[in-house]
Amino acid sequence: MTAIRSVENGLEVSSHRQLLRIEPWGADSVRVRVSLGRIRDDIPGALLASTPDPAAEITIDGDRATLVNGDLTVAVHIDPGEAESEAEVVFRRTSTGEELLAEERAHFWWPGPRLFQPHGNGFHRLEQRFRAYDDERLYGLGQRTHGRLDQKGLVLDLVQRNAEISIPFLLSSRGYGLLWNMPAVGRVEFAHNGTRWVADSARQIDYWVTTGNGPAEILSRYADATGRPPLLPDWATGFWQCKLRYRTQEELMSVVREHKRRGLPMSVIITDFFHWTHLGDWKFDPAEWPDPAGMVKELADLGVKLMVSIWPTVSPYSENYRQMEAEGLLVGTESGVPHHAPWKDKGFEVEMPVAFYDATNPRAREFVWSRVRENYYNLGVRAFWIDACEPEIRPNHPGNLAFHAGPGNEVFNLYSRESARTFAEGFAAEGDDELVLLCRSGWAGGQRYGAALWSGDIGATFDSLRRQVRAGLNVAMSGVPWWTTDIGGFHGGDPDDPEFRELIVRWFQFNAFCPLFRLHGYRDPKKPFGPDMTGGPNEVWSFGDEAYEHITAVLELRERLRPYLAAQLTVAHETGVPPMRPLFVDFQDDPRAWEIDDQFLLGPDVLVAPITEYGARSRSVYLPAGAEWIDPWTGASHPGGSTLDADAPLGRIPVFLRNGAQVPVAP
Repeated sequence: MTAIRSVENGLEVSSHRQLLRIEPWGADSVRVRVSLGRIRDDIPGALLASTPDPAAEITIDGDRATLVNGDLTVAVHIDPGEAESEAEVVFRRTSTGEELLAEERAHFWWPGPRLFQPHGNGFHRLEQRFRAYDDERLYGLGQRTHGRLDQKGLVLDLVQRNAEISIPFLLSSRGYGLLWNMPAVGRVEFAHNGTRWVADSARQIDYWVTTGNGPAEILSRYADATGRPPLLPDWATGFWQCKLRYRTQEELMSVVREHKRRGLPMSVIITDFFHWTHLGDWKFDPAEWPDPAGMVKELADLGVKLMVSIWPTVSPYSENYRQMEAEGLLVGTESGVPHHAPWKDKGFEVEMPVAFYDATNPRAREFVWSRVRENYYNLGVRAFWIDACEPEIRPNHPGNLAFHAGPGNEVFNLYSRESARTFAEGFAAEGDDELVLLCRSGWAGGQRYGAALWSGDIGATFDSLRRQVRAGLNVAMSGVPWWTTDIGGFHGGDPDDPEFRELIVRWFQFNAFCPLFRLHGYRDPKKPFGPDMTGGPNEVWSFGDEAYEHITAVLELRERLRPYLAAQLTVAHETGVPPMRPLFVDFQDDPRAWEIDDQFLLGPDVLVAPITEYGARSRSVYLPAGAEWIDPWTGASHPGGSTLDADAPLGRIPVFLRNGAQVPVAP
């Protein structure tokens, strides 16, 4: 027996044990939840609260119903002739009637568009199926290492890993956005015979659908629903210097002083891991960093901010471990001791098991911030690098973890966002709104906590650089406006190797047009993992005279771009539209713009075509239709809708300005 009824601000459909609820949730948007027995409000997700919308229209006619919320119409249908019939939902554009997305049955009899396979105690393996469209292109879904922009035809794990960030929001070329509002471990399959979202173990299905007049408006709807980013401080748009790792205060300061002696710009210098006494003490080791307050003051006098690496791991030898364990502030386990990864702590020659603080627990967040405030913030540190926040469980066994927010399989992907929340809540309590966090992982809604993402521990190769272009654009399409990479890649890179020297020049040129601009890496020769580890030189003067000349020119270029970039970051703060984005965001009516995956726009006016091949001195560039494009290096004008072979000497990459925009790319 099935029934459709109107409830406060929405529709409900009962079908056997399944209860489906559809609610307006922001402009042109709806939230859909399906559970067995009752709809739950106690499962964490990404959506902010939504107030009832009196303008939404609900119509019920027997076995059919519609909910109209602006330009999104949701139609629900039940086939009365089938004993096992389940409700099927179709999403259409109100103004045109065109189908945007539709649920689809897996089989004419069983299962329907949804599947609940019981694990016991109310948990199920959940499936949600949608119709596939051959001409559809799919973007977003966080950051991946597969090197593709369009993710149609792929199977993607919904789990956090180093360099693999699961943000389950997609933007479709059909004109809709979909958020899988579930932090559960699972996967999504974009096959040609259907789309299937899977949660390995959870209690209810929860997803959100929106539409708008083009990609930019869809991204704004998503930002409204999950939170807009704060305004990036001006200092954060400059050059960030980092390596694995500066081992002492004097070593770090010598690099900054040399930068200033050479007249080079620097906005941020970063203190990497192992600067602490023990993992989980969250404080400087006085043997290596004798005067951190004085260091922060000297840096400030030089116009440089200090960023400090904070890990979520806690060694049994930490001064905080016993209290945190006793008060239940560490991530628990379903079986075995609550230790989650091996680590070589200071004073020990062998690896030992360490725990993670439970970032989903408000009391744990308060405790960690209290230590960070006392040992860093009160010394003047205002920028934090939230490393290993997937969390870096080894082996990766989320099903054995027990969080304050719920069982590991149901909430694991939430951890990285809640780590950022620790600092956002701490800054808010201090009345401080200049929050910048560099995070190795994230989840939907993390942008509202000032979380900037970087692409993790990637390779130092031209192939890796090619993949970063697509990865960054998909991060942008996931609602995250602050993103960067390790310039030159992280793993390896010989500063004396001619190919690597060319790679780092090309990477600098690409990264100068990214929202954040950061040099980092674990260069050859390397030391083994442990408290004494460091890599080879990784300063801008480390790669030979020719590379240095080109890199310093890029540093000057970035300085010229900073006012323009700051304006675009203000737009991101106000609307949710990211500064770095695919061509189709601004040129949705140009079919070719949806296909180009190795170029991007920085704001509306700057088109960038990175060089990602060793030895290349030119490349093909497509200029979107609907604008005239000016080469800032030569002044030559080119019509939109055309492809040209653009010069790319080692000193520059192809860049074009829309309709003669006054952006100071060239000196």
